[in-house]
Amino acid sequence: MSRPDRPPDDTGPLPVVADPFTGSSQEPPDEPARSDLNGIATAPRERRGGRWWRLLALVSALVLVLVAGGVAVGGWFYARSVDKTVARVDVFSALPEAGRPAKTPSAALNLLILGSDSTDPDPTGSRADTIILVHLPANRERAQLISIPRDTWTTLPTGAAGQGGTQAKINAAYAWGGTPLMVRAAERFTGVRVDHVVLIDFAGFREIVDALGGIEVGVSETFTSTHRPFRTFHAGTQRMDGATALDFARQRKQFRDGDFTRIRHQQQVIAALVDRATQRGLVTSPGRLDAFLKATAGAVTVDNTLSTFDLAWDLRGIRRANIDRVISPSAGTATIGDQSVVLPDEPAARQLFTAVRTDTMDQWLAAHPPG
Repeated sequence: MSRPDRPPDDTGPLPVVADPFTGSSQEPPDEPARSDLNGIATAPRERRGGRWWRLLALVSALVLVLVAGGVAVGGWFYARSVDKTVARVDVFSALPEAGRPAKTPSAALNLLILGSDSTDPDPTGSRADTIILVHLPANRERAQLISIPRDTWTTLPTGAAGQGGTQAKINAAYAWGGTPLMVRAAERFTGVRVDHVVLIDFAGFREIVDALGGIEVGVSETFTSTHRPFRTFHAGTQRMDGATALDFARQRKQFRDGDFTRIRHQQQVIAALVDRATQRGLVTSPGRLDAFLKATAGAVTVDNTLSTFDLAWDLRGIRRANIDRVISPSAGTATIGDQSVVLPDEPAARQLFTAVRTDTMDQWLAAHPPG
């Protein structure tokens, strides 16, 4: 069975979406902008800089209030002013309420992180699309990074209200209908209501890591990069500058489980960055803080309902030790038509995302220890 090039025409037009980097409204393309080696549509390549380092810039902005004891009054007002400079994208006004998961009574928060590696040096030109659901429990004592493999085979919504659908890889939703359709696809797959969205790209996050003086990442096994300058990553804790961390997060071909290892590496980099940011004491050094924020604040793109300051305040107690890293359960890989896909383990995934929706991830994690 092969995927059609776009959703069936009889389900109605996709909504007009705002370009996440220019702010202009545009119709979704009639055809997917590009495709990977498997022939599946993926998000169009962005030329204006990194969506991945936008995530890391956002995380970096959060360190404004990640230091115990809070922020001085002057710092508080400065943080508020920084929040106003963050680039915004309209996501939720294009989403009809009908068909969306209900918001649970819990004060838990769910963010959808979307991105791609637009300058991956791999000569095949494939794109390492990233889909991460970040769950923040009501008590804000932990955070869960739940990665959904980009090749997950699922039913994408195609109707005006999300009804109906067509079988495809989940990352095709972005090419077909931009961020709004991607949110609808994620909500349909997980049953979890998305509260906020962040757009990212691996390509430019080097500057953020370097601005923090590098990060420490645990390498599980020795391997050599497939990209120039062909770095060797040795097993054990390794100090990485921005270019090295970017290289580490791109690797997949040398591993038996390929993209799943790449996903784990991405999660490690995010956790290490949060850890490093909290260690640097940026809030206690006004000069360092000012220079860092000037270098990063303009690179953040979030939905227009997200307050980065309020989110940072919620996250002030989060450290690497209480960030849980999870991959959506799969039943292995398969070939459908000419496409290599990841088959979801639907019963196991249902249990996981029910725990997210009901804010009972502590119980789920206890029953599913890492590894």
